[in-house]
Amino acid sequence: MVTNMPEQMSLKELRTDLVRFMMSYKFALEEINTKINILKEEFQYVHDYNPIEHVKSRIKSPESMFKKLQRKKLEISLESIQQNIRDIAGVRITCSFVSDIYKIKAMLESQKDITVLECKDYIQNPKPNGYQSLHLIVQIPIFMSDREELVPVEIQIRTIAMDFWASLEHKIYYKYNKEIPQRIVNELKEAADTASRLDRKMENIQEEMIGLKQLEDDEDMIFSPESLQLLLAGKGIKT
Repeated sequence: MVTNMPEQMSLKELRTDLVRFMMSYKFALEEINTKINILKEEFQYVHDYNPIEHVKSRIKSPESMFKKLQRKKLEISLESIQQNIRDIAGVRITCSFVSDIYKIKAMLESQKDITVLECKDYIQNPKPNGYQSLHLIVQIPIFMSDREELVPVEIQIRTIAMDFWASLEHKIYYKYNKEIPQRIVNELKEAADTASRLDRKMENIQEEMIGLKQLEDDEDMIFSPESLQLLLAGKGIKT
């Protein structure tokens, strides 16, 4: 049996390079997830409140990346992937309230080894179809046995309502290759506006409840037996 040894070695090297390439994104994703979990637990401990509802992460398959290069009519190579595709590793963080999104953004930006390469705020500036979310491309160092790599990771941060709309919008459009009827486009935009109003209403309710709790805490502090004893003792009155 005659084999083409140079070709076999080339394929083996290509496979090894691809595995090493994908591993760097896997490790970057694990690093980001670890940071998010630490921030989540610390915030819960310090503030008795958790701004993060859900976290999902994924890595694009090599097939998906190569197809993306084909659609963009770019060179099919690992170097081309590294230069042109920055959402290979992705994390989606779902929050309760819009204000939580910017809290998480600020916490991530404060990490010394995280560099924000790009920020797209589709909350302040929604897409024409109504899509809302905050997109960050961050860069994080990964230390391998023989090298250090700076790996990009996409982070999407959105509320439950935004995530609900985006997920259903994707399912409605999935595998529909024809032009979407304008009536459906309008209805989806109206649904996105409704989700946005719901976010604002729930945030207002949250702020009002925080105010009421603070008022009750202040009253309890003023009129508690302990505070009254301290007040009377300060006036020289024995109890």
